[in-house]
Amino acid sequence: MATKFYERLSNDLTQLLENPIDYNVTIEVGEEPDKQIFKAHSYILQSRNSYFQKKLNEISFNENHIKVLKMSNISIKIFNIIIKYIYGGIISSEKLENSFIFDLLITSNELNLDELVEHLQTHFVNNNASWLKLNFSRVYQTSYQVKNFNIIQDYCNNIIAKYPNTIFESENFQTLPEYALISIIKKDDLQLEESKIWQYVIQWGKAQNPTLPVNLKEWTSDNFLTLKTTLKQCLLHIRFFSISSEDIFEMIFPYQQILEPELWLDINKKIMAPNKPISSAVLPPRKISNVTLPTRTTPISLFSNIITDEHTLEISSWIDRQESNYTENNPYEFKLLVRGSRDGFDVKTIYEICDKVSNTVIVLKVKDTGEILGGYNPCKLDKNKNKWIYSQGSFAFSLKTTNLKNSILSRVKNFNKAIANYPQDLLLYFGKTLCLRNNLKTDKKCHCLQTEFSYDKLIRFEELVDNCLEVKNRFNVEEYEVFEVSKKR
Repeated sequence: MATKFYERLSNDLTQLLENPIDYNVTIEVGEEPDKQIFKAHSYILQSRNSYFQKKLNEISFNENHIKVLKMSNISIKIFNIIIKYIYGGIISSEKLENSFIFDLLITSNELNLDELVEHLQTHFVNNNASWLKLNFSRVYQTSYQVKNFNIIQDYCNNIIAKYPNTIFESENFQTLPEYALISIIKKDDLQLEESKIWQYVIQWGKAQNPTLPVNLKEWTSDNFLTLKTTLKQCLLHIRFFSISSEDIFEMIFPYQQILEPELWLDINKKIMAPNKPISSAVLPPRKISNVTLPTRTTPISLFSNIITDEHTLEISSWIDRQESNYTENNPYEFKLLVRGSRDGFDVKTIYEICDKVSNTVIVLKVKDTGEILGGYNPCKLDKNKNKWIYSQGSFAFSLKTTNLKNSILSRVKNFNKAIANYPQDLLLYFGKTLCLRNNLKTDKKCHCLQTEFSYDKLIRFEELVDNCLEVKNRFNVEEYEVFEVSKKR
């Protein structure tokens, strides 16, 4: 029986990384001016990882007999963990934030670290499933944009099977890749009526062909052929013989041209003469649970049109002045009070509905730029009196979006002029850092000022900030919402 001394081997190789005697590879990670150079050994890198094996074979030694590899698109913190894993076979994730671990998972996959990819996926599913649920849309899309995420894919598909509207009613549904849609509709335990599945598949097919006429009466044979070609693989997984005759007539009959003639004949034969044999394959009906599951129409539990659960965790962390953001188990409840598209876009509406309400968060999506700006006011608004509100706890912010890598937090520093409560002038200001005026959707008078700061940071890029001399950077909002924030019981 062989005795294995893996721990000592791991420690020795880790020490070799920290004191790289006879190194012959340098890896430049990150971008100027913050890049960091790691010294390594080609034999270890090539024997442990196929990515480095290929890369190092493509690079020649320089005059110092060193191979130089540049990896500017990887974060230094993530690479530091990966290189230690390659040398010592050790990784510790206890003190890492879940969002960072997810980025680590993506990078590990890009570097063909299959063992680490499998481990991190299992870690999420077994230990951090709540984070996956909070960030479901991002996780699900990513799992199908990259290879080897089978464990997370299966986890997501199981959630979708129980709560189909999580994906079918999401804004990302129409952009799903075909294989992702097929992986969902082929599931026997998908908790959705077959006629509904048919409607969603048709909706997805039309979205892939935006030039198709809106009115079905205007469709030509070529239009139906286009849709048939798009949905060819999806239609194989529709349980047509589990659909009621009424739904066949109302939902499938208008699209009969996208079905094979033999299948359409068998569907009708099954309705008119159910005991007659048919030649088409009959898929088993879905295994619909008799247990009523709670409704989940979207992974965003507060039904916001603007922010995600990840955003609310970040805002809650700022309220509690946490050094790092909450990643799960939000201690606060966000109760929707006002929504522009529902209640109106006048600042007066905010004062009317939020009068005498404290601890409110307002978020707004800027038209054209997609920025998400907002502010937190721990004090009560007053719809009857113009005044400045004193506050030590208010702050303004800009939330992370696809165009903004990190959120920006701006805390009040002039407590006496924290909130401009001016209902008679239709103004609601967070100092001069975020200024809301009149009708937020049509009047284009909202702005962020460069001067007279009562908060400590700009929350927009400097070129988008109003300098008081011109109004080119004033903006309208596409949507806004106000939430009352309270501690969960």
